[in-house]
Amino acid sequence: MTQFWFFLLTIVGGAIWGAQASINSALGKKIGTLEGAFVNFAVGTLILAIIVLFFGRGNLLQAVTVPKWQLVGGLMGAAVIFTTIISVPRIGAASMLLAMISGQIVISMIIDHFGFFGVPRIAFDWQRLLALLLMSGSLFLIFRSSI
Repeated sequence: MTQFWFFLLTIVGGAIWGAQASINSALGKKIGTLEGAFVNFAVGTLILAIIVLFFGRGNLLQAVTVPKWQLVGGLMGAAVIFTTIISVPRIGAASMLLAMISGQIVISMIIDHFGFFGVPRIAFDWQRLLALLLMSGSLFLIFRSSI
């Protein structure tokens, strides 16, 4: 698969995530915030269990042998879903999503710069600083237009 297809796939994933935030928010309003997050993960777990059952090629039992810090992703995912459920009704889907993406970009640049978690080191430079400044301006304008 060429890089273009991965890029396109990522855009589609982002669109799904954008829609998911509003759907989860509506669910949270109906059944409760924590309950909405729980149902989200329960449905996702069920779907992934079926996919792993039929298409999995790894060794699920190895999960008990990995360093415990590698399992914190589930906790982080729950925090993200909870955050979207409580934020969308208060600041809107666009503001929530851009704020979430901004947080992702900032921490990703820190991870890249220092090479944390075994990722390739990519130095923080003036282009990345400019990108952060432009993103901050975008976040300000989108958030301001929603209040």
